[in-house]
Amino acid sequence: MLYRMITIVGGLVFVIILFALIWFFCKKFLEHHGVTDQVKDRAIVLATWTFAGISVGLVFAVVGAFVLGPWAFYRTLRGHDVEISDGAAVLWGLGIVVASLGITAIGFFGFLMLVGAY
Repeated sequence: MLYRMITIVGGLVFVIILFALIWFFCKKFLEHHGVTDQVKDRAIVLATWTFAGISVGLVFAVVGAFVLGPWAFYRTLRGHDVEISDGAAVLWGLGIVVASLGITAIGFFGFLMLVGAY
């Protein structure tokens, strides 16, 4: 029972880490493209919608996260007046999703191995 609780708490911590990584990458993306006004607030909005797209995509099918996440990133980015082409915005969104999920997955599988659940 203790291992189950540790695994559940660890899973919740990794969900928080996933959001934090998405926020960090969105913030760096906005800074890279010259956004200086309310960068943290804009990054939170961008990360929230990207995280929502990933979450819905993961519920329906794992591959959906790699479709809905970048799409949510792109749709939210259109409201922030960032000078970037549509194709580049989708590719940046895909890169943020892949990097965030990859780092989180590696860490979570390491955590599962540490507690003996995997």
